[in-house]
Parts: sequence; C-alpha cells; structure tokens
Amino acid sequence: MYKTTKALVLREVRYKEADRMLTLLTESDGRLTAKARGALRKSSKTAAATQQLCWSELTLFGNKGRWTVNEGSVLEPFEGLKTDIAAFALGCYFCQCAEAVSAEEEPEEQLLRLCLNSLFALSRSLYPQEHIKAAFELRLMCLAGYEPDLRACSRCGREPESPVLLLDYGGVSCYDCKTPDMGESVRISKDSLEAMRFIIGADDRRFLSFKIGETDLKILSRAAERYTLAHLGRNFSTLDYWKSVK
Repeated sequence: MYKTTKALVLREVRYKEADRMLTLLTESDGRLTAKARGALRKSSKTAAATQQLCWSELTLFGNKGRWTVNEGSVLEPFEGLKTDIAAFALGCYFCQCAEAVSAEEEPEEQLLRLCLNSLFALSRSLYPQEHIKAAFELRLMCLAGYEPDLRACSRCGREPESPVLLLDYGGVSCYDCKTPDMGESVRISKDSLEAMRFIIGADDRRFLSFKIGETDLKILSRAAERYTLAHLGRNFSTLDYWKSVK
C-alpha cells in the first residue's frame, strides 16, 4: 500500500548504520512512525526530506502496520532554524510537545497548523522566541483539552485584581481570592492576562500577533510554561537545552 502525504518530521533517530526512524505528523493520518532506509547515506534521495523539523512531501509504503519512506521532497526546510542553535532547540521542543499530545494515526489538522505556523515564525524571527513559545504552549493546551477559563476570577466572578493563573484548577483568580483548594498557581500581570486571552481566542493565523512589553512577556512565558508542564505531567529535555543556550 502506497500513500503520498505532507508531513512534518517531529523526530529522527539513527537506526543501524544508515537508516532513520522517523516520527511524523502527517496531513492525512496524524502521527505516524516510519523508517527511511539509507537516509544517512550521502547518495540518498530522501536525506533532506527526512531531517528533523522539515516539512516534506513523502511517499510511504505500508505493510502490516509498518511504514517505509520510498520518496521525499522538501516543501519547507525552515532554514533559519539551522543557523540558530536556540531556535533549533525551541523548534525541537515544539515537536516534542506535539508528539506528547498526539495519538498514533489520529487526524491532527489543528495541531499540525499550530506547529507549522510556530516554526515558520521561529525560523524567520518574526517575534522574540519567548513570545512564540508562550503562544505555542497556550494554544497547545487548548488543543489538548486543557484550555484555561480566563474570563473572570474563579471565586468572585469579577475582573481579577493582582491576577494569578491557577495551574491545577485551569482558571484565573484574584490574588486575595485564591484559596488552598485551588492548588498551585503563578502570579501574572494584567497585560499578560490580556495576552493569554488574545492567544486563546484568536484564529490560527493571528494568534501570534499580540503586543506585550518585555517584563510582561517574561511573566507570560513563565506562566504558559508552568501551565503546560503541569498538565502534561512531565519535563522536556529540549526545553532544558533551549534554556541553556538561549
């Protein structure tokens, strides 16, 4: 069985002497695992198209639930990620997150669009890396079923005063309204709260186009990261590496 599909290479692992084992986020079938035989050889016609963080058109051959890459061509190489180690590390973090929330062979059209839009902005330095990261994380949480309710204080129902993001509760509250039963929280600013509301409510093409000051961006980035890690229940080696090199 042959199929041709567009795919983002989320991860590549060397296998044997010259093969690659790939984790793909495909346009047609969601997340797939595929082998690219001989992709590490200089003469390989699939070498470029099967590199991590590459958006490619691949022809796959399926046999008994296993997929092999037969042909491949690069659609978007995200060249800017190859010349900036911090951008590359952050792109890998996006892909690692996408792999964590996706299911094998389940359609993931919105997740794929989120990854591609974020990698495009990252590769072209359209916004600061913390800006793109925070927006990606919050949109990812929405797609994964953990969208926070940011409309009003979870306790008093008013616009939050000295707002805090409730990590476990999945909402926001006034600092003075927060009680121990609401679980862990992180202090945020009013401007970072407005940015979160924009990110969650904007369409796929505009979710990055918010304006925020440098101090509030740091608050937003920290809050979005803690919210993501709390709900995914794990750490990411790629995130740690990004922090070490950025």
